[in-house]
Amino acid sequence: MEDDLMVKVTAAVQRGQAGERATAREELELMWAEVEQGGGDDFHRCVIAHFLADLQDSQRDELMWDERALAAVHGVSDERAQQFDQSLQVRGFMPSLYLSLADDHRRLGDATRAHEFLEKAQATSDALGEDAYGELVKGIIGKVRRALTEGSTEPLPTH
Repeated sequence: MEDDLMVKVTAAVQRGQAGERATAREELELMWAEVEQGGGDDFHRCVIAHFLADLQDSQRDELMWDERALAAVHGVSDERAQQFDQSLQVRGFMPSLYLSLADDHRRLGDATRAHEFLEKAQATSDALGEDAYGELVKGIIGKVRRALTEGSTEPLPTH
């Protein structure tokens, strides 16, 4: 199924990854407003919020968007996700959503909440495939765990 909104989301995310963070953030915020006014569903909310979180300058704002993504995923069915991509299963979203929240709380200095979400990410990581994305998420779980052990609130290295 062609999903015009997801085409726009993908383009905005690519702009953000290319260094146009402010433009990508503005575009995704407009899409969020469109979805909130009835132009989308929980699948759209989850995806937009998840990507908007990564484009925030404030750690508190990043946490807010990650919380919105987690709240929205509960309204997404596998059937809905598969309308966008046949390979998607909602359970496969969970490790990344939990991991984002674990890292948000870690960077905000709340180790207790960070550990709670990290354990949820680990517990659902069996839903990840044996592919580059699965390995990436599993690797970040390890990095967040190490940073928590070290008491670090610094952003994780991007390399």
